[in-house]
Amino acid sequence: MINYIIRRLLLAIPVLLGASFFVFWSIRWVPGDPAVAIAGELATPELIAQVREQLGLDEPVHVQFSMYLFRTFQGDMGKSVKTGVPVSSEIARRLPNTLQLAAASLVLSAIIGIPIGVFSATKPNSWFDGGSMTFALLGVSMPIFWLGLMLMIFFAVLLPKWLDLPGPVLPPTGSGTWKHMVMPTIALAANSMAIQARMTRACMLEVLRQDYIRTARAKGLIERLVIYRHAFRNALIPIVTVIGLQFGTLLGGAVLTETVFAWPGIGRLLVEAIGFRDYPVIQGAILVITVGFVLTNLLVDVLYAYLDPRVHYD
Repeated sequence: MINYIIRRLLLAIPVLLGASFFVFWSIRWVPGDPAVAIAGELATPELIAQVREQLGLDEPVHVQFSMYLFRTFQGDMGKSVKTGVPVSSEIARRLPNTLQLAAASLVLSAIIGIPIGVFSATKPNSWFDGGSMTFALLGVSMPIFWLGLMLMIFFAVLLPKWLDLPGPVLPPTGSGTWKHMVMPTIALAANSMAIQARMTRACMLEVLRQDYIRTARAKGLIERLVIYRHAFRNALIPIVTVIGLQFGTLLGGAVLTETVFAWPGIGRLLVEAIGFRDYPVIQGAILVITVGFVLTNLLVDVLYAYLDPRVHYD
C-alpha cells in the first residue's frame, strides 16, 4: 500500500505541471493588462511600463513560466498584484472557509442522498421511488447560482428571522456561524445530493439482482441484514467513487456559491483575482484546487482496499 501511495504521488507531479502550464498560458490570453489595472486607466505609458517591469510582465512568457515554476517548487507562490500580500497567506486565510463549506455540503448530501437511494432501490417503481428520482432530476438540473438566489429570497424576504445571510466576514465561531452556513451549504449540496441518490439507487438495484442476495433471502435472513450487510456493502465502491469526485466538484462549485453568498472562501478569492487580472492569485488558487482533486482521488483509491478485500495494490 505504501509503495502504491508513493507511485500515485509521483504520478501527480506531471498532472500538477500540466495544470500549471494550462492555467499560466490560458489566463494570459484573457483580454486585459494587470499593469493597467494597477496603474489606472489614466496612467501614462511610462508608469504602465514601470509597473509591468516590477511585475516581471516585460519578460517573454516562457521565461515568466520558468520563474513561476522555480518559485512554486520553493513554496513561493508570489505576491498578490492587488494587495501585495503573499499568495500563500491569502489562500491560507480563505481555504479553511471553503473546506468547511465543502465538507458540510458533502456530509449533508451523503446523509440525505444515500438513504434515499437505498430506500428507492428496495421499493422500485413505488410512489417514493418516482417522487425521489424526480426531485433528484431537479437537483441535477438546477444551477447553483439560481438555487442560491431562490434560497436568499425565501429566507431573507419571506422568513427573515430564521437564517442570517452570509457576508464577506464570517461571525465568530459559535451559535451565529451555522446560521450563515445553512443557505450556501444547501445550495452547494443539492446537485451532489441528487447525484448520490441516483448512483446509490442504480448500484443497489444491480446488487439486489445478484445470486448471493437471493441465496441470503432463501436462508431466511432478516431483510434489513440482507440490504445493509450484504447488498449495501458491495454497492459502496462506486458510491465512494462518486463521493470522492463530488468533493473535488464541490471545491469547484464553491466558486459560484461563494460569489452568490459573498462567502469569504478561495472561490470568491479566485473570482476577484480574475476580475483584477491578479495572475499570481489565480495560479495559486487553481493549483490548490488541483491538489485537492488529486489527494481526494488518492484517498478514494486507498479506501477501496478497505471496502473490498479483493482489491490489492501491492
